[in-house]
Amino acid sequence: MKEIFGPDGLIAGHHPDYEYRPGQVAMAEAVAEALQKRQHLLAEAGTGIGKTMAYLVPAIATGRRIIISTGTKNLQEQLYYKDIPFLQKVLPGKFTAMYLKGRSNYVCLHRLRRAENTPMLEGLEDLDHFSTITRWSYESQTGDRAELKELPENLPFWRHIDARSDICIGSKCPSFDACFITRARQQALESQIIIVNHHLFFADLALRDKEWGQVLPDYSAVIFDEAHQIEDIAMQYFGASVSTYQIDDLIGDISRLMINDVEAARELTKASARVMRLADNFWLSFSGSDGTSSVTTLRGDGRFVIRPEMFLRKNRDGEAEVTSAGQRYVDLKAAIKRLLGALQVIKDAPPETEAIVRRVEQLRFDLDFIIEGGEETFVYWCERRNRGTFLQATPIDASGILGDRLFSQVESVVLTSATLTSSGSFNFIKSRLGVSEASELIAESNYDYEQQALLYLPPVMPDPRDAGYTAAAAKEIVRILNASRGRAFVLCTSNIQMQSLRNQVEHQIDFPVLMQGEGSRSGILERFRETAHSVLFATASFWQGVDVRGEALSCVIIDKLPFAVPSDPVVSARQRYIDNTGGNSFSDYSVPSAVISLKQGLGRLIRSATDRGVLSILDPRLVTKSYGRSFLSSLPPCRITRRISDVEEFFQTGDAG
Repeated sequence: MKEIFGPDGLIAGHHPDYEYRPGQVAMAEAVAEALQKRQHLLAEAGTGIGKTMAYLVPAIATGRRIIISTGTKNLQEQLYYKDIPFLQKVLPGKFTAMYLKGRSNYVCLHRLRRAENTPMLEGLEDLDHFSTITRWSYESQTGDRAELKELPENLPFWRHIDARSDICIGSKCPSFDACFITRARQQALESQIIIVNHHLFFADLALRDKEWGQVLPDYSAVIFDEAHQIEDIAMQYFGASVSTYQIDDLIGDISRLMINDVEAARELTKASARVMRLADNFWLSFSGSDGTSSVTTLRGDGRFVIRPEMFLRKNRDGEAEVTSAGQRYVDLKAAIKRLLGALQVIKDAPPETEAIVRRVEQLRFDLDFIIEGGEETFVYWCERRNRGTFLQATPIDASGILGDRLFSQVESVVLTSATLTSSGSFNFIKSRLGVSEASELIAESNYDYEQQALLYLPPVMPDPRDAGYTAAAAKEIVRILNASRGRAFVLCTSNIQMQSLRNQVEHQIDFPVLMQGEGSRSGILERFRETAHSVLFATASFWQGVDVRGEALSCVIIDKLPFAVPSDPVVSARQRYIDNTGGNSFSDYSVPSAVISLKQGLGRLIRSATDRGVLSILDPRLVTKSYGRSFLSSLPPCRITRRISDVEEFFQTGDAG
């Protein structure tokens, strides 16, 4: 590794912006050792050490097939289109690489051809877009919809022509040989390095014991970049879910089956219509429009805990009786059973029927699992989002599942991120993910935070729970922005707080104001980079994976310590589980997870050796509460001040001004 990454190494001779980083060499050596000895590794890599190269080079050196799983598609593309081609030119040995996205990113040729003869399009614009996709499908080598840059992101009919696993009919498909998924899987079988994102990896992991849907070939090791994200993502694929869109899509796909048996087709139409009617009735139980009082709203964004008494409760005599919501569930369950029967008796059924039967069986199982809620290790909850309703059963504790399905099955798992530790310890992430044995490395950043950064903690602020906190925070933000002359992210812990602070601040400053939600994420970031002295108000999605270098971002202001919302169904269940098993949910879960989130937020500021800037945390609990020391000890070692005059001087005398 030193011969490759050292001052006179291979990369130094080929990279124009090469900079020797001891942390990069240490990480590369640790990754190489873990892969060679087939061990697991936890590696926290400080910002700027070049961690992607530090794990790519030893992964390539093994000669084995290795999965690289990233937190975002953007990082996927950076690895595949920038880092991999560079290493293919520089390294003496040849290697092959490819990257895969989730199946819904690819067009299904079979569904596309069938859709030409089905009433699925609305309006002339849809017809034009469909024609564009049809022409493109004959020319594309990948079938990846990202190639269709001229089309809008939210095509209403895309879900009817995509290649997601639950509609795949495999080798029975007439387009199997030409299928983009078939081609991608074949290319993956021939590749040494396969770059995916966390969603695809865990979707595939959850299907690896089934005969359908698996995309990734077998591998000897996996490297997770942005590994702090994987608990929440993994649990999406080891639980159960049912949604309005899922049922609508299922019935729509059934309506497009080509059935020659007239009698069977008539019964299937009746059964489908009954499911749709009773499903519409069933969803009323979660809307509050029928006066249902047993669903308790826990968050403003429409999340609820699904409680058993909503469907079955005891009367005055102590006898169990079915509620109105329970009767809707019973009726829908019976309708789904009838639909399944209608599908199973079709003579000479088209090949798509098998996949649809599988989907109906899965729907029935998932609905039972969620509504009857018998597993104490799961939390059952509902989310209303836009016009959709989503029912979820989520495992409370990921450690057992990941320990069994990942760490005990894969020879070597490397977990890396700029934020894996809390107070210098990996214990939190190990306990959450079920890592029992692993090597550990903290590769410090080579940035000079003492010179490049200043941490400003306001001298007087009310408690965040006080009514006057937002107004006090707005005044402090105005002072800081005037000192920094804009060029700032104001990162908030909720949409409501973001909107409130923006409303109070924007009329008191003379800088352009942007806010998350006023355009696409990439569009907002581009406007921020291109608009001098701008200020961006944002929430969680801008806390990580955002890279703005140079003077455009010279200040990051965080309104509150990013504790997870305790009333969130999943967070609440996790905390209760920790307390009930002898732990302390606040110190064992709430504080360490908030520390990691805070480190991600502050990591937006110093992105290169020449960046300078001010970090400001408005929350007084950082200094008034004993747990504040855990946060401070986890932050980069920069100067700390409680005087706004020091902030003003920093910008007046520094290169950032």
